[in-house]
Amino acid sequence: MQLLVAGLTLAVWLGYVFLVAGEERTIALSLTMMSVSCLVNLDWCLMGLDQFRPIALRNTAVKLLAAGGVFLFVKGKEDLWVYGLIWSLATLVGCLSCAAGLRKRVTPVRVPWKDALRHLRPCAVLFVAVIAVSVYRQMDKVMVGAIAGMEQNGLYESAERIIYCLSGFISAIGSVMMPRAAHLMKQGKTDHVLRSMDTTMQLILCMVCAMAFGVSAVADSFTPLFFGEDFAPAASLMIPLSFTLILIGFANVVRTQWILPGERDRIVVRSVVTGAVLNLIVNALLIPSMGAMGAVVGTLMAEAAVPVVQAIHLRRELPYLRYLRHVATYCCAGGIMLAAVRLAGAWIPLSGWWLLAAQVAVGMAVYGALCLCLWLVTKNKAMLHLLRLC
Repeated sequence: MQLLVAGLTLAVWLGYVFLVAGEERTIALSLTMMSVSCLVNLDWCLMGLDQFRPIALRNTAVKLLAAGGVFLFVKGKEDLWVYGLIWSLATLVGCLSCAAGLRKRVTPVRVPWKDALRHLRPCAVLFVAVIAVSVYRQMDKVMVGAIAGMEQNGLYESAERIIYCLSGFISAIGSVMMPRAAHLMKQGKTDHVLRSMDTTMQLILCMVCAMAFGVSAVADSFTPLFFGEDFAPAASLMIPLSFTLILIGFANVVRTQWILPGERDRIVVRSVVTGAVLNLIVNALLIPSMGAMGAVVGTLMAEAAVPVVQAIHLRRELPYLRYLRHVATYCCAGGIMLAAVRLAGAWIPLSGWWLLAAQVAVGMAVYGALCLCLWLVTKNKAMLHLLRLC
């Protein structure tokens, strides 16, 4: 399946490079190794074997080496193709290194084509979900640029970049937990999956509420320091956009530990397609009058639609009231942290990065103390055990 799909994709990409790219052919050709890496990427095998350390080490090494190569060889805008070539080659080398590590653990066997092609339909169903997510995460930027102008698009994209960077922590936990949940599902141990989900839900919500309220608290200080004074207005977009992290985290736990391990892919498709359609409608209605803030509202509604549609399908299977109590608990802690950080920003006689560092320290101390008190009072053994492991 991988060879078939990745090979066809590579062929289409090469057709684009040589027939369509035109003046962009050089940079497009330098990125071709990204498509080649898909042919030899065996991350799925390592994940299925619960071997996440090689993936993490490889990703870290690849990014460090590629970053070093960029600093050494990219000197000006004419070196854009060098930049693309470095990153695409680094990705390919990383995939090849993981594949080489599996030689002694995996024995190749001959597989009939019919056994491979029977996976084509379920993969196509999930591909629809990927396309839908791409629509409401990419189309909003296209619409903001086309309707409200490129200045508004630049502000929106800067705010969104920070939020989706933080969401990587959520995706990482989901990737780690999904193989284990699938294994337990196959054994019929749904009670074990539910207990694992409850613990993971608390961990994710603890993290994302800290991120959401923390970003909201320091957005005014962080944005001009990180992006420059010209991008200071992006702070007003980053504050509401940060709360998508809570919605993304909630939906991710349900998707990776219940829906996908239970082979109920259509629920994923319905939820993300609903979000994509809602996003397009809201963007079309609000961007002309509200600019980038209209796209923020559309993104919030799209991300909210995903867990809502999931809940409609799974309301009789999962303890949603318990999950919502977790949301309320950590949001209260986050709200108190936000107030403390804002007060610290007004009272501490510092400025620039030093003030931002002080605000972050205050936020971590307040939120950590609140969570620790909560777990001790409620005798939350699962979270206290995770704390000890950390």
